[in-house]
Amino acid sequence: MRVTSWACALFLFAGAASAQVLPPEEVRDSAMSELQKKYLAELKQTAVTILNHDFPYHFYFSRKLDLSEKDQHSSDQRSIQFDRYHDQTVLKITGNYFAAYSTELLQPEQRARQTYQDVILPLLEAAVPVFASTNVPEAFAFEISHHIRKKILGVTSEGVENVVLILPKASAVRLMTATTAEARQAAVSEGEAFLNASPVELWPGARQRTTQALPAQALPAQEAAGRVSSSVPVRSSAAASVASSVVPSAPSAVVNTTGSTVNLPAAVKPERDSSPNALKALQTTYQPILDRLVQDLNAQAHFVRYAPPAFIPFHNGLYLQLSVTTALPESAAGSQYKLAALAFDQHIAHLIRPALERFTEDHHNFDGIDFSTSIRLGDKDTTGSPEAVEFIFPLPMLQSYKQFDATGQQLIDSGFVLINGERVSLDLQIAEAASR
Repeated sequence: MRVTSWACALFLFAGAASAQVLPPEEVRDSAMSELQKKYLAELKQTAVTILNHDFPYHFYFSRKLDLSEKDQHSSDQRSIQFDRYHDQTVLKITGNYFAAYSTELLQPEQRARQTYQDVILPLLEAAVPVFASTNVPEAFAFEISHHIRKKILGVTSEGVENVVLILPKASAVRLMTATTAEARQAAVSEGEAFLNASPVELWPGARQRTTQALPAQALPAQEAAGRVSSSVPVRSSAAASVASSVVPSAPSAVVNTTGSTVNLPAAVKPERDSSPNALKALQTTYQPILDRLVQDLNAQAHFVRYAPPAFIPFHNGLYLQLSVTTALPESAAGSQYKLAALAFDQHIAHLIRPALERFTEDHHNFDGIDFSTSIRLGDKDTTGSPEAVEFIFPLPMLQSYKQFDATGQQLIDSGFVLINGERVSLDLQIAEAASR
C-alpha cells in the first residue's frame, strides 16, 4: 500500500528523530556530551513530537541559520542538543522557518511574537513534558530565523531576522500549566528574548501587569512537573489560548518565501496514547524481549550502544526504534540513494525476520518498526558524518515480508524512507544499478 498524497505532503520536510538530534560523540563539551548520551531517548522523543507537528510554513531543524530553502535541503539538520548559556545547562534547538513577514504590516515585536507562536511554542510543548521531571535542562534555548519583506524605493527586497528565546525551566513549566493568558504571557516574559541580537519584549509589560496574579498560577515544582509530564496530548488547550492571544496578521502580512500561501492538511487526531507515561509503560512491558533481542542479534545488527531499542510516536502510531550501524565496503561509495539501497539489501533486510521472531503476530499495542541506521564506509571509518537512514515499516507489511508474501521493494513502498532527515522515494534496483 502506498502512502497517500496528503501524508507525503505532511512529511515531505520531516526527518526521523535520529536525523535531528546531534550524536553525543559530536558534542565537543564532554559534560554536554554525557548528557546527550544519557538523555538520547528523551531527545529523540522530543524530535518525533516536533516532526509530527503541522507548522503553518516550512520549518527545518538546522545547524546554521539564515539559509535559503534550497541550501537547507542539503544542510546538516541535526540541531537538538544540550549546550551552555552563561552558567546554565540548556536544551538548544536551532532552525529555519520559511515564512516572510511584511515590515510594513508587522512591527519587530509582532514578528518575533508570530515566530514564537508558530514555531517556538510548539517546540516548548514537545520538550517541556519530556524533561519536566528530570534534573536537566536548567533552561530551554531556541534560535529561529524567519524572513522579512520590505520595500526600498518601491522595490520589494527580502532579508532574514533571527529570534532567540532563553526560557528558564521553571518558567516553561508554569507556561504549560498556567490557566490564563496573562499568566502564560508573564511566564514567557521571565525569559530573555532577542531579535537580531537586540532585546525584545514579546508582550511589553506582561510581567509587570501580572506581578500579583502570577503566584496564584504558579505550582510547586514537583506538582507542576508531574502535571506537565502526564498531560496528553502535548498540544494543550492552554497553548491554543496562548496562540489566540497573539496579535493575528493579515494574509498579506505572512507568506511563504516563494510568495504564495501553502495549504497543509489539517492535523490528524492521534490514534495512540503517546504520552511519556504511556511510552514508559510500553517500554516496561517489552523490556525483557528487547534485552534478549539485543543480546541475540547484536553481532549481526551492530546496535548503537548508547541508543537501546525504544518506542517512539510516529505518524499517529507507536513504533519500535532499533538504532544500528551499517558498515559497507569503501568500494560502495556513491550517492545517498545507492548507500541506502545497499544498507537495506545487505543489512536491514536480514534483521527483519529474526527481529520479528521475538514478537507474536497479533501486535495490538504498537504499529511498526523503525530501523534507524548510520552508514559508514570501511571497517575503520569512525570519523566524519555518516549517512543517517531510517526505514520505517508498518507491522502488517513486515509480517508479509517475513512470510515471503511481499518483496523488499513492496516493503519499502509501504513505509517511510528518510535520508539525513529528508523523506525520499527509493527504488532498490535503480539505485543499485546506477552504481554499476
